[in-house]
Amino acid sequence: MGLSAMQIRASLDEVARREPKIAAALELAGYPEPRIRDTGYMTLLRTIVGQQVSVAAATSMWNKLEAELGEGFAPADLLARDFDTLRACGLSRQKQGYARSLCELVEAGEVELENLPEDDEEAIAELTKIKGIGRWSAEIYLLFAEGRPDIWPAGDLAVMAGIGKILSLPERPDEKATRALAEPWRPHRGAAAIFTWHCYNNPAL
Repeated sequence: MGLSAMQIRASLDEVARREPKIAAALELAGYPEPRIRDTGYMTLLRTIVGQQVSVAAATSMWNKLEAELGEGFAPADLLARDFDTLRACGLSRQKQGYARSLCELVEAGEVELENLPEDDEEAIAELTKIKGIGRWSAEIYLLFAEGRPDIWPAGDLAVMAGIGKILSLPERPDEKATRALAEPWRPHRGAAAIFTWHCYNNPAL
């Protein structure tokens, strides 16, 4: 369960108190809507399916998977299918490798998605054991599915561009600079990240 509207509002009010330019942007753009995903392996599997393809292509692949395996299918259901069956659903060799890595780790209990470490960096390390799940995907999962309040995906292009726009920087900051800019906003960086996406293409700013 991601951050609620109330949590986002409270966190952004605190960040705005510390950073006048966030306060000014909040006046113009308003509060963002919550971004919520389910916890569990299905959300990560959808992330893998959606990597480097259009939303329409990802939706088509997912629909074919559900038609083949059934809604709410278990990891074992996917693991039981052969290469050609999954290929017919649109999954490339690489995506199949990533999907099998996720399902095998979940089946073996080596990644417990309902019991990830409380420490954010430890949780990211746990999630990135899965092939195809990098730091960004892990951060998005922890923010949108688990609602962890201090996740700051500094490597996200829209976060970099959004924070550059909000803070009126002469050019888009890189990942290192984006990470440093948000340090004073701990432990409210999750809401700040959601706000950067909200502001990225917002005509009010």
